[in-house]
Amino acid sequence: MSKCVVFLLNLLIVGLVPTGMLYAAQGELGAGMVNPGYHEHPAWFKQSFLDIRDDVSEAAKDNKRVLLYFYQDGCPYCKKLLETNFSSRNISESTQTFFDVIAINIWGDREVTDFAGVSLSEKQFAADLKVMFTPTMLLLDEQGEVVVRLNGYYPPHKFSAVIDFVGQRKEQSTTFREYWAKQSPVAASGKLHQDSSYLQPPYRLAERASGKPLLVFFEQKTCNDCDELHGDILKRKESIALLKQFDVVLLDTWADTPLQTPAGQQTTAAEWSRQLDVQYVPSMVMFDAGGKEVFRTEAYLKAFHTQAAMEYVLDGAYLEQPSFQRFIQARADALEAQGIHIDLMD
Repeated sequence: MSKCVVFLLNLLIVGLVPTGMLYAAQGELGAGMVNPGYHEHPAWFKQSFLDIRDDVSEAAKDNKRVLLYFYQDGCPYCKKLLETNFSSRNISESTQTFFDVIAINIWGDREVTDFAGVSLSEKQFAADLKVMFTPTMLLLDEQGEVVVRLNGYYPPHKFSAVIDFVGQRKEQSTTFREYWAKQSPVAASGKLHQDSSYLQPPYRLAERASGKPLLVFFEQKTCNDCDELHGDILKRKESIALLKQFDVVLLDTWADTPLQTPAGQQTTAAEWSRQLDVQYVPSMVMFDAGGKEVFRTEAYLKAFHTQAAMEYVLDGAYLEQPSFQRFIQARADALEAQGIHIDLMD
């Protein structure tokens, strides 16, 4: 086996190389061989011909909806979704009750017929939908319109709420933000993690003169993922070095804190969060020095992906490389070349 293949296999194990790269290096897998980055999908996922319009119609006849699940082999968050969320009996049963789940490989070559009847590959379909994270899930209504889009991994308690919200068609009477606000909170510290290095009120974000990009954390007091972010990930030296290159603001997504947005609008934190359609805490929304939103994360992330998201903006990589996944792969390559071991779930 070539050194190239060995290297790709090592990266695949930590979830950084799409299957297509491995195939390109060594050709099709031989008889009896198993892709080391593949995660078995539940047997109840729909075996679809990937005509999305037909899938939506067939689901509606069974009083169901369609959930499009975008994944890649070797993705640790996809593995966590399959092994943690879908191993929960309640989540598994409610998902099967309300949805036909269709898996789509973001690097795959199977033919998909999209919402407009256009035939294209899985990877082009994912690119057209601007899939930046895996897993990404699109939960559709009976007309094939997206009710909720999940750009990344959601822990079980919140994922379950999304399944119930869309499955029971609650978008007809409320928004997911409003629905989620009424759910019972999980145990958390009960505080916002403000830091003296962050911008302080009054927040006049259109009048910043530092020339730095802006990073806005949208959080809430009852948020254990926020506790983990600030108690561990952002305390690491690599994260601290990255944060110093931003103007940083931390806002309570539900508070009436007055502020001026980067566009100059006078509003409140809660209203701005609603306008930006922030539905996950913590979310990181990043703006360039001119005040234009350029990237965001809105799912559960560990240190590697949190730091990569900040680098993606600071390096201006989003201007040249529209695929965050490919940026991550290049970052991983560089770290591995330096002999730095990568644990994506640390």
